[in-house]
Amino acid sequence: MSLSLSAPHAGHSFDLDAAQDKKTRRKQLLAVRQAIPEDLKKQYDHVLCLQIQSWLQEKAVKSVSVFLPIRNEPNLKELYEMLSGNIQMALPYVSTKDSPLEFIAWRPGDELVEGAFRIPVPKAMQRIPIPDVLIIPCVGYTAGHYRLGYGGGFFDRTLEGQDNVLTLGVAYSCLKTDFPVEQFDMPLNAIITEVGLE
Repeated sequence: MSLSLSAPHAGHSFDLDAAQDKKTRRKQLLAVRQAIPEDLKKQYDHVLCLQIQSWLQEKAVKSVSVFLPIRNEPNLKELYEMLSGNIQMALPYVSTKDSPLEFIAWRPGDELVEGAFRIPVPKAMQRIPIPDVLIIPCVGYTAGHYRLGYGGGFFDRTLEGQDNVLTLGVAYSCLKTDFPVEQFDMPLNAIITEVGLE
């Protein structure tokens, strides 16, 4: 499954057409992701977990922000179990609509409550500084490591000025695409899919 979409114009500031263009691509890519058969998706997720664990070991990081899957995102539960006890994990937390993300300490088994946008967050709400690595789900991604998310801009605001934070986008390879890059879009350090690191 692949989409043939127009090429991006890196570094250019776009008008409202760019936002509409991203909205169209987001809808298409979400449909592509939803169409992945469940048994195949489980295979992809297993491979992703092993690859991310290896990548993190190479970086020798002490803390990492992870995500709990929504809308058919990769399920990295296996990875989180492997990391538990060895690396400080956290979940991103939306405090207000236009602010950067905050990070709440988490490990598998912690009690969760519903947060903003119906995204689960740890009940204990123990805030920690921004982790060494942010593992970020992608609706789509480009060859230049630009991420298409859900349109809130939370990760872009969070990463502004955070030069020491590594970012790893997680996606399925069928979601590689092109879209107009806008002024405040932040490229990720790397993208990892079931076929490897990009």
